[in-house]
Amino acid sequence: MNLGLKDKVIIVTGGGAGIGAGITRACLAEEAHVVVLSRPSKNVLEFMNEMKAADASCEMIEIHLEDTGRCKEVIAEVEERYGSIYGLVNNAGVNDGVGLASGTVEKFLESINKNLTHCYALAHYALPALKKSQGAIVNISSKVALTGQGNTSGYAASKGAQLALTREWAAELLPFNIRVNAVLPAEVMTPLYRRWLDTLGDPEAKLKEITNKIPLGHRMTLDSEIAAATVFLLSPTQSAHTTGQHLIVDGGYVHLDRALT
Repeated sequence: MNLGLKDKVIIVTGGGAGIGAGITRACLAEEAHVVVLSRPSKNVLEFMNEMKAADASCEMIEIHLEDTGRCKEVIAEVEERYGSIYGLVNNAGVNDGVGLASGTVEKFLESINKNLTHCYALAHYALPALKKSQGAIVNISSKVALTGQGNTSGYAASKGAQLALTREWAAELLPFNIRVNAVLPAEVMTPLYRRWLDTLGDPEAKLKEITNKIPLGHRMTLDSEIAAATVFLLSPTQSAHTTGQHLIVDGGYVHLDRALT
């Protein structure tokens, strides 16, 4: 299926690892050009070296997304270099465990800045380019925004705000034919998730406990499945009349009856 993304410039925050890397691969498969915004971690650099070896239409711009001034610079750099911006995927974020009792007000504000503020900053600075291209924004939220988790107030607040902004921006940007949607993963095996599992006494037993609670197939969702939903929502042809939606890709984890598990 041709999703109409050939040669379109798509920015993916955190696009060099985990779910973000899956989204980058999916966009490249549709012959888009991807600009990854990320810190240069070991996993990210390995991914970008793989992209370079494959001569993929992909580059990374180093950025600490908490720096909103740098967000402005990067958007200007991308538009100057490529002449347009079609898509923005706000994927970067970390479940940082800033809880109500365990955290502090200062840590809570840091978490909001780490997980949410850059979403607004990048969309704000990219808006003139998105208006010209009649582009699309996809926010990668989390099931935590709907279910809660405990001990992660900053992340939950950020991901819930992403859902609210998805509909707010979809409404505000209707006159410009810019579509805004969100994808909500639940349990996806990413490097961060793996590192968390490995801190536990029996990682494989914990993994089995988690997957037993996922109704469809009793398995983790693949990053490629989150990516497939994302590129669909970016598509100007196949999702041209889809905006303001929250698409949950989770094997039924959030909504199906717990008796099924």
